Amino acid sequence: MQLGTDRSSRRWRGAGLAALLLAGSALGGGAVALWRHATPPLIAPAMAAPPQATPADALNATQQAAMSTPLPSFTHLVRVVKPAVVSVTNYLKQHHTMVQPGGPQLPFPFNQFPFNQMQPQMQAVEARGSGFIIDKSGLIVTNNHVVKGAQRITVTFDDGKTVPAKVVGTDPRTDIALLKVSVGHPLPYLELGNSDKVEPGEWVIAIGNPFGLSETVTAGIVSALGRNIGDGPYDKFIQIDAPINEGNSGGPLLTQHGQVIGMNTAILSPSGGSVGIGFSIPSNMIRKITDDLRKYGHVTRGYIGVEAQAISGAMSKALGLPNKEGALIAAVEPGTPAQRGGILPGDVITAVNGAPIKSPRDLADRVAAVKPHSPAKLTIIRHGKKMIITVDVAEMPSSKQLAENFAPAHARSKLGLALGALSPGMASQLNLPAGTTGALVTAVKPGSPAQLAGIAPGDVIVGVGTTEVHDPVEAAKAIDKALRNGGKAVALRIMHNGQPAFVGITLGAKKG
Repeated sequence: MQLGTDRSSRRWRGAGLAALLLAGSALGGGAVALWRHATPPLIAPAMAAPPQATPADALNATQQAAMSTPLPSFTHLVRVVKPAVVSVTNYLKQHHTMVQPGGPQLPFPFNQFPFNQMQPQMQAVEARGSGFIIDKSGLIVTNNHVVKGAQRITVTFDDGKTVPAKVVGTDPRTDIALLKVSVGHPLPYLELGNSDKVEPGEWVIAIGNPFGLSETVTAGIVSALGRNIGDGPYDKFIQIDAPINEGNSGGPLLTQHGQVIGMNTAILSPSGGSVGIGFSIPSNMIRKITDDLRKYGHVTRGYIGVEAQAISGAMSKALGLPNKEGALIAAVEPGTPAQRGGILPGDVITAVNGAPIKSPRDLADRVAAVKPHSPAKLTIIRHGKKMIITVDVAEMPSSKQLAENFAPAHARSKLGLALGALSPGMASQLNLPAGTTGALVTAVKPGSPAQLAGIAPGDVIVGVGTTEVHDPVEAAKAIDKALRNGGKAVALRIMHNGQPAFVGITLGAKKG
């Protein structure tokens, strides 16, 4: 562990009754820590049993080992790491409240009440989260949502001392922020570890300020890895069962050696409190993002300009793929590295620079990790044949630029459609007339205008209004144009079960 001075826990996300909450901001901060158990695995005595041992014998041996193995104590580690864990206070913009002399504050505009009865005051709004020091010079990591909208920020250390902090940079896509404090002397810090070595079942602890209760410690284990909770394009959270609550955002996840392997950012809860499902950002992602923020003040990512989708079992068979792994290219943005490199809708990317791609999220991660303005070798499958295409990776545009570049994609999202290329094999499987071209509907969002209009996966869009379309890009542009011109509805000519049909889709349609 490198902890020393000089030695060189938001918003609700509906999921039935459960909800995802950013584990911090409004009530206080905290930190969850991941621990690697130092004792031998409990299965070891069972594995040492003689070959003739029955499953019951092995189970009994495992139970006996569990009973004889003491639970770990984290007292020493907690004592050592606490000085590097801090509380972050975000002073948001002030707002008007009305105060009746001697009475409670009311959150109403002051101009709605007579001045002789109500007196306007400016009420400061505070949000609190956690953070941890990663460099003796005073660099502190926390969540972007902890410091978002700050008018000023302060950091409170373990000894109670509070100092102002400035924002070095933020990355909303990964919810990571880097702060800097100056205290005139080296600070204790935590070392970022290797989150790729984390395994389910490892011990975890939490140190922080849930609900404003400072220096709180909880413990648990790693439940799962690589969780995608729909929070951002690069979700690969470590799931933990160590109790964390509102205010834990920004706290570190630690190994038994004091190395950070994550930062807590969200919880899944039906009530707003911990139910044993929390999520932490992996340390390897933190390292990459904070290095960029430290050097440039912003994050640089690779970009090739494609939209990709997952591959279903039926799609895998239709495209002649060996399995469902890979990222199916649904659209290629004109003028991007992908188009210049020769990537086409319908291609399936299976590797980037030799690293396997199992899903669209893998593709996003691998491409983002490529240094801008450098080449990348993409392994693809086209018409059942494997080939390698080299593209010159560009720097990812801003969110606003991406939204403008992919306007057709947003038009499709309004309808609730995902489009892919129509291969000859798929056309044959769908019993389409010879020579049929168009855009294959690969997915339809439940409850969307497209689903309510009767569009289903496997349908093929061959025209938008009176305009013929021959591929997903043409279909997307035609849909976008129709919505911009007509506003609330669009007519699609489709092939459904091999038969032509006209379908009208109205935006804003709801289930009756």
